[in-house]
Amino acid sequence: MNYEVVESKFVATEEKGEVSSLLIRPDGAQCLLVLGHGASTDMRHTTLQTIAERLAEVGIATFRYNFPYAEHGAGRNANAVCQETVRSAVAGAYTVASDLSILVGGHSFSGRMSSMAAAEAPLEHVRGLVFFAFPLHPSGKPSTERAAHLSDVTIPMLFLSGTRDKLAVLDVLQPTCEQIGDKATLHLLDTADHGFKVLKRSRKTDEDVFVEMARVINEWVSALDGT
Repeated sequence: MNYEVVESKFVATEEKGEVSSLLIRPDGAQCLLVLGHGASTDMRHTTLQTIAERLAEVGIATFRYNFPYAEHGAGRNANAVCQETVRSAVAGAYTVASDLSILVGGHSFSGRMSSMAAAEAPLEHVRGLVFFAFPLHPSGKPSTERAAHLSDVTIPMLFLSGTRDKLAVLDVLQPTCEQIGDKATLHLLDTADHGFKVLKRSRKTDEDVFVEMARVINEWVSALDGT
């Protein structure tokens, strides 16, 4: 599928200044996912690039962006700065693609920052949240503290989580999603870990894990649209 690629910048916060963004818009796109990176990576990381490319193949545009610390090579910003950056990214995405339905989320850390922002106050123009490996707890320390805010989110949420993800063990993740109720949809990625590496020999499907995620997101969006 043909797609347009546009690089630009937007102001993350008044204090931290501008950060980079990367829009991939396939022909005929109907929605756009504002897509954040993991805690120790940036918007050009292979994982995010692959997610964006697979989404483009199913007609979903992406707006990737950096948090200020990733842009400038500094220590990780405070959560409040990251949450404000999420809001600024949504505003930036809407500026360049106001005709598209908007979703927001990201891999691991950025997904949590997106949900925390949405729990604090609704994200303007955003219809749903997509979590690529939501970091429910630290590795080896199962807990639900990081999920406490999710009950305050008012829009649908899609959790894409590997069955080997050590930051979201199933015994904790599944009850958490059930407790959230109808707003939460959980899709398990067979044998995938937190970075989406899979065990090919024991995986129950030959479908590439990134292709699977793009397909599931597309189906979920279609369900939101009632089609």
